[in-house]
Amino acid sequence: MRQELMSLPKGLAEDVAKNLVMVGRLLDEEPQQAYGYAKIALRLASRVPSVRESAGFAAYAVGKYAEALAEFRAARRMTGSVQLWPVMADCERGIGRPERALAMAGEPEVRSLDKAGQVEMRLVAAGARRDMGQAEAAVVTLQSSELASHSVQPWSARLRYAYADVLLEVGRETEAREWFAKALEADQSGATDASDRLAELDGVEFLDALDEDADDEDDAGPENAPHQGDGPDGEARAEG
Repeated sequence: MRQELMSLPKGLAEDVAKNLVMVGRLLDEEPQQAYGYAKIALRLASRVPSVRESAGFAAYAVGKYAEALAEFRAARRMTGSVQLWPVMADCERGIGRPERALAMAGEPEVRSLDKAGQVEMRLVAAGARRDMGQAEAAVVTLQSSELASHSVQPWSARLRYAYADVLLEVGRETEAREWFAKALEADQSGATDASDRLAELDGVEFLDALDEDADDEDDAGPENAPHQGDGPDGEARAEG
């Protein structure tokens, strides 16, 4: 990215870089703000591939899938790289074209992806199958050597979680529970809610402490609440 920005005048490059840094910082927690910074960077340097890619991810994060796809396509034209192929396919799903996403999973570009990209493409393809009401086919799509491997990779938790989720959809609850447990085992960064799904399958119900406090206040009722001015310093008097 730094090398790409060196093609710009120094002052402009610094302005673009500052906006891209903010996109990176805010994308996960405040995607709408990240999108705003991405639009500024795009206005300043639309011919820089990393700017188009950042704008694509920012648009994707706020659900603007058609816009994201256009930006990813532009970045790909500029660089010739296939790394964005899975997220481009997922944008097709977001637009409502799962059949197009599924077709992309069979294109030659997939063979050029690294292992992480191929796993991501498999996840997208399985999602497209589910979009099309083909849950059983989604189960088969996710079955792979990566899923069967006992080693933990960056993609392991999400792959196992997706498999568990679709197993549950087709009614294979016992297997689903097993795979949610495997997803939790691999989820070192808390990327999934596998623990919650396991608890749900086991019939464990969690109560929100804040909700309980609110319920206690409601149970007190206005007739039991202290009234200002009832006693010294506004304290309520106990009734005899």
